[in-house]
Parts: sequence; C-alpha cells; structure tokens
Amino acid sequence: MRCPFCGHDDTQVKDSRPTEDNTSIRRRRYCPSCGARFTTFERIQLRELTVLKKNNQRVPFDRDKLARSIAVALRKRPVEPERMERMINSIVRRLESSGESEVNSDQIGALVMEGLAAIDPVAYVRFASVYRNFREAKDFEDFVGKLGERPEND
Repeated sequence: MRCPFCGHDDTQVKDSRPTEDNTSIRRRRYCPSCGARFTTFERIQLRELTVLKKNNQRVPFDRDKLARSIAVALRKRPVEPERMERMINSIVRRLESSGESEVNSDQIGALVMEGLAAIDPVAYVRFASVYRNFREAKDFEDFVGKLGERPEND
C-alpha cells in the first residue's frame, strides 16, 4: 500500500480489525519512510461489475460514485451516516450476488430509489428529479402526486 503522504511504496500494517458491521476490515498502517500513520478499509468484492449506461457505454462499477450520489440526495436530511452506509452495502451486495457481471444503470437507479424511499421521502424525490430527468415544476407535481397514491406497504 502506497503512503498517501510521501508516496513510499511499502507501508506496514500495525493493527487489523473488522468494522462494527463486519462488512470490511479496518487496517492501521505506518510508513517507515516518513513515519506517518493512516487507516485503510478493505471490502469483500464478489465480482467485477460493469455498468451498461443508457448510451451503451460500458464503465466499471464505482462504489464511491454510488455513495456520492446517495449522499447528495441525503444532504442536510436527518439520516445517520451508518444507515446510508448500510443502504449502499445492501445495493452493492444485491448487484454482486445477482450473478451478472454487467448491470444496467437503470437497475442501479431503481435500487437506489427503492432504498431512498424507505429511508427519507425528500431524498427520494431529490434523487428521482435527477434520475428521471425532471425538466419543469409539473414533473415534480406529477411525481409527488403519485407518491400520495401509493399504498403504505409499497
């Protein structure tokens, strides 16, 4: 592992332990070159995923991009970071365990919409406005109107 401070190629692991939710391993590292200490996290990856975008472009799946888009939807909302992290882990697990190495961006968007609907209705509408490409206020009105029509068990 390369040191983020001096770029030295060989750092040493001083301590390893699982995270609280047991989805990754936290490692404390030390750089013998500059003496800096830093933390890394290792996650299990079941398979390499490729995202098939709407324009037929294929790009590697990026967990951080998924996390950023969810964080934007949840910005300034009363949702604990741990709950957001659990949602992201759940989406990634579902994608990796689907058996497919290629997933449509629509499938990812639908999983995010499903997760946000369960966590926070405002974040759900925020994400939908980008995901469904709302162009005017009427699009919001129609979407929010349909939310009121949904059964509670949905």
